[in-house]
Amino acid sequence: NVCRLLTRRAQGFYTRDAGVTHRKNLGLLRKIMCQESTKFKNVWTTHSASPIAYERGRIYMDNYQCCITSFAQEPRILYQKSKCAKSEKIEDALLLECPLGEMLPSPSDYKASLIVLTVQNWLLRLSADSGEVLEKVYLAGSCCKFFRYLCWDTPQEVMIVKSAQNKLPAAARQGGIHQTVLFYLAVFQVLPLSFIGMLEINKKIFGNSVTDVAVSNGILIVMYSMGLVRLYNFKAILEQFMEQPFDLGQEFNWNGQVGVVGKYPFGLPCNIKITDTPPLLFEASSLENAFQIGGYPWHYIITPNKKKHKGVFHICSLKDNALAKNGIQDMKCCSLEPDWIYFHPDMSGRIIHVGPNLIKVLKLKEVKNHADQTEIAEDFTIVANRENCVNNSVTVTASGRVVKKRFTLLDDDPEQETFKIVDYEDELDLLSTVAVTQIGADGRAHLDFHCNEHGVLLKSIPLKESWDVTYSHEVYFDKDLVLHIEQKPNRRFSCYVYQMVCDTAKDDD
Repeated sequence: NVCRLLTRRAQGFYTRDAGVTHRKNLGLLRKIMCQESTKFKNVWTTHSASPIAYERGRIYMDNYQCCITSFAQEPRILYQKSKCAKSEKIEDALLLECPLGEMLPSPSDYKASLIVLTVQNWLLRLSADSGEVLEKVYLAGSCCKFFRYLCWDTPQEVMIVKSAQNKLPAAARQGGIHQTVLFYLAVFQVLPLSFIGMLEINKKIFGNSVTDVAVSNGILIVMYSMGLVRLYNFKAILEQFMEQPFDLGQEFNWNGQVGVVGKYPFGLPCNIKITDTPPLLFEASSLENAFQIGGYPWHYIITPNKKKHKGVFHICSLKDNALAKNGIQDMKCCSLEPDWIYFHPDMSGRIIHVGPNLIKVLKLKEVKNHADQTEIAEDFTIVANRENCVNNSVTVTASGRVVKKRFTLLDDDPEQETFKIVDYEDELDLLSTVAVTQIGADGRAHLDFHCNEHGVLLKSIPLKESWDVTYSHEVYFDKDLVLHIEQKPNRRFSCYVYQMVCDTAKDDD
């Protein structure tokens, strides 16, 4: 009961634990949001010729030169920087937030900041509230490394800066010059920002058919052209092959070069040299290198490496590669867009499998009388509203003539309600879905909130703008905010912001 919780808070309950207070407040917000009288109103719309990004209540436009806060009653500009040169164009960005319970060297470290990577290989830390440059690190040294991607190894702790794939010009290849280094990875500890090391992914070590690499949670993931995926202990690689540690701002003499770490023109030294193939943790063959690990006990999901198996997912034990009971998941849907599957981000160990008209939430459980074997069972399902859709292959006209259809409708036919987006709001513990129906040129979408534990529908929010299924769409649900970003042809972008409005009066808006 909302009144009871407010009364207990006013009487001083929960004062000894800020975490409890925060959870109770979010519980109140969830109750208010799911009330029938609560609506979401479109309070702001904008259009742009450049991509629009969203991070934790901030909308970024004009290549991160303009920041708009969505926390206000109506979104307003936080800062607007002057137009930057093409050489300063931002390639990628990550939001940094202050770690709890740690002493940091600078007062600015306690506020949110944005790490951005520029086209000229500069790594900048910007104030999230003003855009002011707090730190600058030059990445590229004597060998030309085009750094293009930022990602987390450990969220808010260890960051990876990855180069584009290193390719020689055609003239060099024709001249018999061979390129063995495929990627460079620079590793940083964040807040305070510190350099751990740089390493190269070399054909001589990992093989000629490497197509991509990624780092996640202390694991180096190497992908190959034939669908093979190999996993290595990234932390062990850093420790084993580190030649010499360096700190940002430290003067160094490295391989005949003298400079300052992180300063132009020297950049960062490649101080982690992998001289031998690291011990292999795990490998699997999967169609299009699709591979995921999660669940409890640990399991992985792959698609058998044959095109005829596209849309078929195998859930196997990481311990012994044994296929779980009921571990082959196949929706057998006939659709243009494939179904997708992933481990639930709520850390419950469950699995979400999404098809055009069906969302299955699966759970891992022990097989009865077989403690060492796991089976896949349905926790709950969410079904699209297709009550009025009858897909008969034979119809009878008013005159009594029998007409046979020469084709059947696809499961994701745009005239039928189809799931397009499924997401999880961790602070309110809600599973959100976007379902779309398009008739003619006019498409209508609605965002639904479901109980994450049982799948019960709690709230449905119609989106006012037309939804074209051929465009690219992103929908963010963040506490009391809903934000929809749409990319139309010819690089035209639109952003629609909805905010929660508590009003029992009838409102046509």
